[in-house]
Amino acid sequence: MSYLATTVILTCLASLSGVFCDGDNANVTQAREFLERYGTEGSTVKYSAAEAEYQHKTNITTENEHKLLEQQLKEAEFDKNMRNESLRFNITAMPGDVARQLNFIKDIGTSAEPDEAKFKAMKTLQTGMETIYGKAKVCLRGPGCLELEPGLTDLLATSRDYDTLLEAWKGWRDATGPKMKDSYVKYVDAVNEAIRITGYNDLGEYWRSSYETPTFEEDVANLFAQVRPLYEQLHGYVRRKLKGVYGADKFPASGHIPAHLLGNMWAQEWNNIVKDVSPYPNKKSLDVTDEMVKQGYNATRMFRTAEAFFVSLGFDPMVPTFWTKSMLVKPDDRDVVCHASAWDFKTGEDFRIKMCTVITHQDLMTIHHEMGHVEYYMQYKNQSLVYREGANPGFHEAVGDLMTLSVQTPRHLKKLNLLDEVPDDPETDLNFLMNIALQKVAFLPFGYLIDQWRWSVFRGNTKPDDYNKDWWDLRCRFQGLSSPVPRSTSDFDPGAKYHVAGDVPYIRYFVSFIIQFQFHKAACNDSGHVGPLHTCDIYNNKAAGARIRQMLQLGSSRPWQDAMEVLTGQRNMDATALLEYFHPLLEFLKKENGNDYGWDPQCPELEPETVTTSTGKSCDSVGDTAVSSNITEAEEFLRAYDEEAERVLSAVSEAEYNSETNITDYNDNLYVQTQVDKAEFDVRRLREALNFNTTAMPGAIARQLTLIKNIGPSAEPNTTKVTLLKKVQTEMESIYGKAKPCLTPKECLSLEPDLTRLMATSRDYDRLLAAWQGWRDETGRKMKPLYKNYVQLFNEAVKASCYNDAGEYWRSWYETPTFEEDVANLFAQVRPLYEQLHGYVRSKLKGVYGADKFPASGHIPAHLLGNMWAQEWNSIFDLVEPFKGKVSVDVTNELVRQNYTVDDMFKTAEDFYVSIGFPKMVPDFWNKSMLEKPNDPGREVVCHGSATDFYTGDDFRIKMCTDITQEDLMTIHHEMGHIEYFMAYKDQPVVFRDGANPGFHEAIGDVMTLSVQTPKHLRTIGLLSQEPTDNETDINFLMMMALQKVAFLPFGYLIDQWRWSVFRGDTKPDDYNDDWWDLRCRYQGISSPVPRTAFDFDPGAKYHVPADVAYIRYFVSFIIQFQFQKAACEAAGHVGPLHKCDIYNNKAAGKLIRDMLRLGRSKPWPDAMEAVTGQRKMDATALLDYFRPLLDFLRQKNGNDFGWDPHCPAAAAETKSVTTPKTCGKASSSGPSLFTIIVLLVILLLS
Repeated sequence: MSYLATTVILTCLASLSGVFCDGDNANVTQAREFLERYGTEGSTVKYSAAEAEYQHKTNITTENEHKLLEQQLKEAEFDKNMRNESLRFNITAMPGDVARQLNFIKDIGTSAEPDEAKFKAMKTLQTGMETIYGKAKVCLRGPGCLELEPGLTDLLATSRDYDTLLEAWKGWRDATGPKMKDSYVKYVDAVNEAIRITGYNDLGEYWRSSYETPTFEEDVANLFAQVRPLYEQLHGYVRRKLKGVYGADKFPASGHIPAHLLGNMWAQEWNNIVKDVSPYPNKKSLDVTDEMVKQGYNATRMFRTAEAFFVSLGFDPMVPTFWTKSMLVKPDDRDVVCHASAWDFKTGEDFRIKMCTVITHQDLMTIHHEMGHVEYYMQYKNQSLVYREGANPGFHEAVGDLMTLSVQTPRHLKKLNLLDEVPDDPETDLNFLMNIALQKVAFLPFGYLIDQWRWSVFRGNTKPDDYNKDWWDLRCRFQGLSSPVPRSTSDFDPGAKYHVAGDVPYIRYFVSFIIQFQFHKAACNDSGHVGPLHTCDIYNNKAAGARIRQMLQLGSSRPWQDAMEVLTGQRNMDATALLEYFHPLLEFLKKENGNDYGWDPQCPELEPETVTTSTGKSCDSVGDTAVSSNITEAEEFLRAYDEEAERVLSAVSEAEYNSETNITDYNDNLYVQTQVDKAEFDVRRLREALNFNTTAMPGAIARQLTLIKNIGPSAEPNTTKVTLLKKVQTEMESIYGKAKPCLTPKECLSLEPDLTRLMATSRDYDRLLAAWQGWRDETGRKMKPLYKNYVQLFNEAVKASCYNDAGEYWRSWYETPTFEEDVANLFAQVRPLYEQLHGYVRSKLKGVYGADKFPASGHIPAHLLGNMWAQEWNSIFDLVEPFKGKVSVDVTNELVRQNYTVDDMFKTAEDFYVSIGFPKMVPDFWNKSMLEKPNDPGREVVCHGSATDFYTGDDFRIKMCTDITQEDLMTIHHEMGHIEYFMAYKDQPVVFRDGANPGFHEAIGDVMTLSVQTPKHLRTIGLLSQEPTDNETDINFLMMMALQKVAFLPFGYLIDQWRWSVFRGDTKPDDYNDDWWDLRCRYQGISSPVPRTAFDFDPGAKYHVPADVAYIRYFVSFIIQFQFQKAACEAAGHVGPLHKCDIYNNKAAGKLIRDMLRLGRSKPWPDAMEAVTGQRKMDATALLDYFRPLLDFLRQKNGNDFGWDPHCPAAAAETKSVTTPKTCGKASSSGPSLFTIIVLLVILLLS
């Protein structure tokens, strides 16, 4: 039976549960007639629904609420009927435009709910919450009872009385959230139930679908990571200024700002406190509120002013009904929802704004924003009804704000006669940028987090009892704000924000605040603007207006990427234009703040009432009895611990080293036994450590006791399971070490050096494929059952140490509660550079192997990158070298020509360390290390390079199957970096004999290779005959470094993303390989060259997976090594580009690094980082600085030829089971009968 037949059977079987496949009507004419009828009938229905909603929001009465519900029911019935009719058509047989409209008509959201009573209940819940919000009043001791608009809003903006602000802030939350929490819980259940009918898992997934981007969540996370450093600097500056206003005692020590002090009920925009934080307060204010009042502005004049701006660009004026039907000021005779909004009544001539306008600068900007919506409506009014939307929801929000970026400039305000003059001094410039940042930058984390919270609620991850706790977790973490008073589970603070009560997705605003700057920059370029981006005013420029209108006229008829490209020439959302706009301010903030910025990601202790009372991670094995506070007894315990720990750990190291340098059952069993002995020691000493009250001890003693208690899997009380876990690990490692795939019956190759050399040097597509696939067949496949057991045993063991799973235990080593988020932000920082490198390399490799070997999805086949795992690409440098004929910066041939031996290579590395003041290798290093692969017949070893500390203070070794190559010379420097770290901290207590964090240990040797690989250094040690100085050789060098350092980044990031998911149980054994390739396709942009199945286990083909070695340390290392290098180069007095720095022979640089190494793990890693770099955070800025010239080159070469589909191409996707495409949707009536399905099956089987 064909694959197509199988797909049809499985797909249509799914219709038994209510899923409809494409219909069988392929008649395009009938489809077009249906769409025309939909437009005609739909306009009438949508008008009535919009009118009823508008009347309800401008006059909140029970009667209007009933009328609204009646029209919503009619609209939902129309949507369902049209959806069912659309399902008759075979969409795949339709032209693109017709297919797109039909898909939109099918995607009706919660209107698909077939049960009218349930739909009515759902809508009643929504309008009820909105009514609570709209009618809420807060009665204060001084001003009396105030509504939100304008009373509370004015108070939050103008008062500087801490207690009055607090009373208003808390009062609004008391008057809204708690009253709607029960309704919100029911609403979540109702909308999720309704949306699942259309094939979505939850409402959040439906909301995200409007962006037509499968990686949307990841994309917005990356955008937030891009702008977060700017926000952190703004936050730090504002916090310090507000401490001067309210007193430092009002601010928690955690670094958060109390949420009621920022001039806004939700602290979403901070421009109302501009007078308190203005850099130069004596300069003339650029807030024109007072001038507007002085000139007698009213609401109508403000709206006419906005209209004039749009008309100056070639846009249409407002239609007559806008002025006769809009609510522009708050009426005195009724309750209304004051939250400003714009309305399209789908008639082509009725557009309105609802707003309680106040004569302020801020409301003038809000008017431009809302009128931007109206202009968008008017631009696409001639599109089909289904296309009368923004290209994506963020576009709609961005258009008006794009205009305000011009309107707020001093130049434009002068044109409006709202400023006397246009100041041009740098101080006023910074004041202006601060004012805009308080609106635009301050908003970003708030715009990001609201739907982070709701998506988690809709998914079911955030339960009703945790609604408020999780809300504040996000606000504390992302905004750096905290509640000024304790909150409880009965509070519902998200409901104090209109968009939550009003059921309005919010991520659109975050998107808008990013892309409006992309639009602004493009419009300014079209207008011919010259100068800083923040000074641009496009008023009266028809060329800029024409390009904007061209984009708006598309509506949603094309994917948003097409619309963006019309205006900007780009197809991705990107914060670069925003960062350019605020660059002068960022430089000012960095200088002003120094290190005084940032905050603890956890909420301060003020919020205990939002958390269920607990003692944290509680489990019997580590219950803290804490009976002794005697410091002397603790010191004696630690001395005894050290003496025994050295013996135990030395025995483990010796046994592990022997098992890896001579793989035998005997050695494996000895190693397992030492691990069991160590587990017994760990548990015994843990119990003794629990006798001490850690909080009563000095810092160093408390830290040692805490680390002794963190014994991970050793806490497993069942020694049989401990033994099983260790045996499973050693058996997997043994499979890996002994693997020898046979490319032919007579050619069986080990990984080192045979396969490694083949992957590096062969350019034969099929031979590379045979080696690549053969290695995976001989490793991963054979260990998959073992890995399933390992995961179960490992997870069970660490749960005895109070961790939820092994991934949480691994992450605990970094002592950072936001570690997952931090590394995701780091990856987002470097991803644009990697994408450019990938695009360039892909183009070059197509020229070598032929474009037909590359999938249309943009991925690179994984076996073509010169490395068994495609983790580093420097072995294909000859294929991608930018400028041929230049002096080669790979000195492999020169090493061979000069008859370098393995000892020579290790002595060369030792010489580098000694030159910067580090000690030589100890005698045992040379006597006991395995530096070459042994030739003993039948002896198997694990060739993967590693360094070992034997805890004696004078025994340190490297195990490595060295080959005479430049790559191995660098690996030697890397491994010797571990040895130098061991020697630096050898006099610390045993628990401190480790890197500050695991990434530090990996970074040290690599810091040295950044110097060793420079042409300058290679010339110094006689491996280059001359030091080239031309730009082309410079680019070649940077390319070679990028093939090692940048190419590695997504690989270093994804391995533990996969394992964390496995350990959590999110990735099941049947999905091991599928999810592995999902990550490799998504992050690396590489794909399997052959189909993979559920029987394969490709993660096991990488040493660190069977060997139980956490891998994120390498990603961390590849980031922080550039921070360390930059600091060392500055200490060395280096002048010039960072990539040319060589610290060889510089004792000052060496001392800076060595002083940090001596700390070991005695301090949290931010302290160690600060000792070298002056920074306390991991940051990729130094890496980006290093590769800046290469990035410019790559962008020029690539143009738009970069990027890839986040999904794997077909060849790599065969691990997935066949599922019903979401585009089939679900109908609100029942599916085909079982008899019909059986008949279909029989027909297909017979065919």
